[in-house]
Amino acid sequence: MARIGILPLGRPTFDVPFAEEKLVGMLAALDATGHEVVGPRALLFDAEATMAALDDLAAASIDQFLILQVTFTDASMTVAAANRFADVPLSIWAVPEPRLGGRLRLNAFCGLNLASHALGLNDRAFGWLYAEPDGAGLDDLLAGQRASGRLKAQPVPATASPTAEALKGRRIGRIGAHPDGFDTCAYDAEALRGLTGVEVEALELDTLFDTARAVDDTAATALRAEADARLDGLAEVDQTELDRSLRLKLALDQLRTDRKFDAFAIRCWPETFTEYGGAVCGPVSMLGEARVPCACEADVYGAVTQMMLQEAADAPVFLVDLVDMDSADNTGVVWHCGQAPASMAAAHPTATIHTNRKMPLLYEFALKPGRVTFVRLSQAHGETKLILSGGEVLDRPMAFTGTSGVVRFDRPADETLANVIDSGLEHHMALAYGDHRAALIEMAGALGLPVLEI
Repeated sequence: MARIGILPLGRPTFDVPFAEEKLVGMLAALDATGHEVVGPRALLFDAEATMAALDDLAAASIDQFLILQVTFTDASMTVAAANRFADVPLSIWAVPEPRLGGRLRLNAFCGLNLASHALGLNDRAFGWLYAEPDGAGLDDLLAGQRASGRLKAQPVPATASPTAEALKGRRIGRIGAHPDGFDTCAYDAEALRGLTGVEVEALELDTLFDTARAVDDTAATALRAEADARLDGLAEVDQTELDRSLRLKLALDQLRTDRKFDAFAIRCWPETFTEYGGAVCGPVSMLGEARVPCACEADVYGAVTQMMLQEAADAPVFLVDLVDMDSADNTGVVWHCGQAPASMAAAHPTATIHTNRKMPLLYEFALKPGRVTFVRLSQAHGETKLILSGGEVLDRPMAFTGTSGVVRFDRPADETLANVIDSGLEHHMALAYGDHRAALIEMAGALGLPVLEI
């Protein structure tokens, strides 16, 4: 029997009691394997506690290292663990959560997604499991039978593309830096300009906040009236925080006009909540509907991807996280806090608050049914490529609060899930209604990009 070193990771902004329930089940399943399990048996919420746990595990002479991805976390501690235990087999076990129409209580799959991308960039092999704490698949994981692979993109013929030409000279305002541990959002401005002709101008968050605070009261009142006509429940959220949120939209409009931006990549948390006091998610929805793409978490390549798909689709685009895959139902869930363009709604949108930060303005609705295309200008495994997928948004109730849709992908859910991990895909993909893969492949040919369909 092996000595398994464990690292249970979580974030206090998610549903900690529910996460602790999941962890109890995971530990019971591990104990039932007969292996010796060493390491902390409580959630680790910060870098200091996690690094101390790594020190203890280093002294324990472990045979395998297992990260328990109980809630969403960034990839920084996973990369630190991978580097610390470079000669020890590494695995990650993330747990799903029920689609009950409430908040995304754990978001563990997104943590696995971030980790797989970061480990791919570091050329580190790992095993993975996305399964309930009942232990199904755990023996295979610990036996090394669930190792990640590496999918290769394929070259496409060089061709002319009006969609690719349309990108040249476009400008992105990057507001704030991407969060630590979000390797998925890293970018090289010079490389991006050489590839697409898109320029990036970096601004500080204070520029956005100061512009928002200086917004004319009359303009803010007028936008409040417009939002009231578009959204149910606007009067039920905190009105001071709502006013701050709406002013962010007007500030982005002003920055766009003054600096001639075509899209934004915005560090949307935590500072918009902790320092400014209002969410940018609702404004992102408004701008997306107006065909001004906005990528959260300062994801510049995500913003470029949105521009690519918007050109191909001639329609608004939604930058999504994949937050669940269910093999039994053969579906996945795509989601983001509350920023999908309103034209994607299956029913009249409702105003809501951020589930973790408790501030408005966010939009809430299930995505309307219909054919959709997914795309990402990807840097997975250190190779620039275009990753494509397709599917059908189903006529299902809202899976999670915010804006979300249940998708049946063109390939079976198990295959799609494995492809996401094996491709090293970033955690953001752009979604638009319709099938636009032919135009996107043509664009890839014009830009000299290989294509990977998953």
